Amino acid sequence: MNNVQSLINFDETVLGIELGSTRIKAVLIGPDHLPVASGSHNWENRFENNMWTYHLEDVWTGLQDAYAELAEDVRKKYGQTLTRVKAIGISGMMHGYLPFDKDGNQLAEFRTWRNTNTEQAAPELTQLLEFNIPHRWSIAHLYQAILNGEKHVKDIDFLTTLAGYVHWKLTGEKVLGVGEASGMFPIDSTTIDYNSVMVSKFDNLLKDRGLPFKLLDILPKVKNAGEFAGALTAEGAKLLDPTGGLQPGIPFCPPEGDAQTGMVATNSVAPRTGNVSAGTSIFAMIVLEKPLSKVYTEVDMVTTPSGSPVAMVHSNTCTSDLDAWVRVFGELVEAAGAKLTKPELYDLLYYKALEGDADCGGLVSFNYYSGEPIAGIDGGRPLFVRKPDAKLTLANFMRAHLFSSMAILKIGMDILEKENVALDRLFGHGGLFKTKGVGQKLMSSALNVPVAVLETAGEGGPWGMALLAAYMANKNEGETLESYLEDKVFKDANAQYEFPDPRDNAGFAAFLSNYKACLPVEQAAVDSLK
Repeated sequence: MNNVQSLINFDETVLGIELGSTRIKAVLIGPDHLPVASGSHNWENRFENNMWTYHLEDVWTGLQDAYAELAEDVRKKYGQTLTRVKAIGISGMMHGYLPFDKDGNQLAEFRTWRNTNTEQAAPELTQLLEFNIPHRWSIAHLYQAILNGEKHVKDIDFLTTLAGYVHWKLTGEKVLGVGEASGMFPIDSTTIDYNSVMVSKFDNLLKDRGLPFKLLDILPKVKNAGEFAGALTAEGAKLLDPTGGLQPGIPFCPPEGDAQTGMVATNSVAPRTGNVSAGTSIFAMIVLEKPLSKVYTEVDMVTTPSGSPVAMVHSNTCTSDLDAWVRVFGELVEAAGAKLTKPELYDLLYYKALEGDADCGGLVSFNYYSGEPIAGIDGGRPLFVRKPDAKLTLANFMRAHLFSSMAILKIGMDILEKENVALDRLFGHGGLFKTKGVGQKLMSSALNVPVAVLETAGEGGPWGMALLAAYMANKNEGETLESYLEDKVFKDANAQYEFPDPRDNAGFAAFLSNYKACLPVEQAAVDSLK
């Protein structure tokens, strides 16, 4: 305790903050890169006017609450008032659409990664740029707004992401880390900047539309990992800590996306490595040794925080429907007069899934809370399907919902397998892996690759963001992010591995066959339940 007290006194701690889908979390780490304090705030997206969104006032309420909880954690544990740290980093949900005018006024609701309303813009841009532009990317939302004739477009002075917005308000700098920027517009990994050829193509596309800007006029500037990206202003300090305790002048690293912080938190930034983030959404990030042979609409091409090319397979929904069913079973337990904590309930139901038939007894579940472009489904309707002779048991029911959370990921990963993408192992992190061994075991068999979970996996994205801030603050001259993580952060890390089980592998294949056969049923539910 005395050591940590002295570190806080001497400004040697580093702060990482991440705005995730359901939680805003702040993690403070010491020079050994291990967490010394944390704080969090739960929040939820809203579905308003057929759009998934968050209100920006909720962003600041949540950030202030998470920081206040962290500062209180410091006070209780170490008897100190937190006034300064060595560096700060901000991360958030990737993609989305946050446009502002020249006076800093928000021009449209925050359109998150969950929205798939860009069904005209995304394929048109993919064809134009000869590069896959997913529905949720910022450029797709911008072009869709242009195609829709939305009046606010002509007034756009700055377009950014959630992480970029928070960083801007705290530092005054309109920048993004290269990994986060790669979810706005395609990146050239050789220049660590937006692809200039594709920028020209987009600008030419807009020539006759009478807009007062070119693309680079409104996008954030791109920063590489380890670069200085501004300092906390007096206004920013008050925004984050209204009590006035936090002092301005603290340096910031480039803001990054939650996909990139997941890569950092699992030491998956070098070729032949990859990670799976499984929470509200689920996505795999595979660092490539060479480019793919062609454009695949099922695979997004983004980058690591240091600009290396990454194949990303993304599914909009992972645990949301599973969580809803756990809540229902929790109500049953409570109604029966029993008492189980939330972690106990999850453990009970997840471990039960391991007792189920390998193929889930013929049960099929769709966890779609929103559309799934990889499956060709344009809306979300959670759905459970079975034949009358299927084996409906609790174990099979839970197993089907766990398999459902991995199904879209598997469809995309099969493409990378056909491309002969080399992958030595995947690191898993996120809520799906909290019950030890269950999600990890089933995913290893589903994807047919070893899946490892680090002891630090529970800290997730905000810890990864803190590591990026620490890299900026502490790196030696010429030291790469890859070597910093390998030699200084993960050198003695312990990982628990699960390997593919032939029985579960065959069972998942049977489940996926039924799943694909029922996709028209899911689309019918979307069409029928308006």
